[in-house]
Amino acid sequence: MNKLVLSLGIAFSSLLITAQETYKFTPLIDIDATPVISQGNTGTCWSFSTSSFLESEIIRLTGKQVDLSEMYNVRNTYPVKADNYVMRQGKAQFSEGGLIHDVLNSTRDFGLVPVESYSGLFGDATKHNHAQMVSTLTAMVESHVKNSKNLSPKWRSSFDATLDVYLGKNITEFSYEGKKYTPLEFAKEMKINTADYVNITSFTHAPFYSEFILNIPDNFSNGSFYNVPINDIVAIVDNALENGYTVALDCDVSERTFSSKDGVAVIPSNKLNNLKALHSIYPEKEITQEYRQQEFENFNTTDDHLMHITGTVKDQDGNVYYMVKNSWGSNPERTANGGYVYFSEAYIRLKTISITLHKDAVTKDVAQKLSLN
Repeated sequence: MNKLVLSLGIAFSSLLITAQETYKFTPLIDIDATPVISQGNTGTCWSFSTSSFLESEIIRLTGKQVDLSEMYNVRNTYPVKADNYVMRQGKAQFSEGGLIHDVLNSTRDFGLVPVESYSGLFGDATKHNHAQMVSTLTAMVESHVKNSKNLSPKWRSSFDATLDVYLGKNITEFSYEGKKYTPLEFAKEMKINTADYVNITSFTHAPFYSEFILNIPDNFSNGSFYNVPINDIVAIVDNALENGYTVALDCDVSERTFSSKDGVAVIPSNKLNNLKALHSIYPEKEITQEYRQQEFENFNTTDDHLMHITGTVKDQDGNVYYMVKNSWGSNPERTANGGYVYFSEAYIRLKTISITLHKDAVTKDVAQKLSLN
């Protein structure tokens, strides 16, 4: 009897040690992407993540590695935000935030520019800081709303002039690798056709396999999203990565179980393991469509951050995680995995707001249901 108890104790201790073993990750899929950079003191993750996504698309489509200007997208999106806010008399969103389709809209209307031609920085500055700019722009549009009955027809040009001061004058032509381009010509040269990209989400308050305007604050431009079950979202991401396509991601990173410093994002089944699960493998919660919807409607899941999925890894137990490129830099004192965060499938299922990818990367069955072919 004592031997049996001792044997069981040893077995239990072995299981405990295994469960608490530090993560060991092995790469599975690693699609070409540009280096991790920092968005600085700005709320422009939407431009950094989508620009990174487009950079990977350019690599896939042309074989060229181009560092796109995030601030060119920002410079061309702010006037659209301002116009929307003022003309709706303040009954709209005006903030630093945005979504993936805002960059695609900017690319469609204004093209793309390499960062060497438009950095959004002045002098010796190497980091973006939009604190003063945002304060100034916000005060301007709020003043215009307050005094809307006496609104000067020059308000748009004054808003543009302020952007020129903080980000630099917009450009209409530049040279790249010895050739002159307009921004629209450059986007075409890089083979980016914005009509090829689709936004997909998963919520039960709209019919599945239909389109609807996603009701989140940063969707100031009223972008439309295809709605599919969460199982389809996971299948689409897997299909994309397996076929060499990366995925732009809008997600919630407010959970204590998301850590850029530790480089993982998980949803433990037992909340007592939340912090321990940032370092070791613990069982994760099963995420249902119903639970996902509940967390969205009680605002535990919100669109905090946009990132870029570029591959997968597995841990020592064979669990698969998604390699998600962040825009908080790659300083090893502040970030792990060179600036990437490894998302478990449970985290993707619960905390994904939406994904954007090339329509050819969507699984055939879903593409047919959405009439993408």
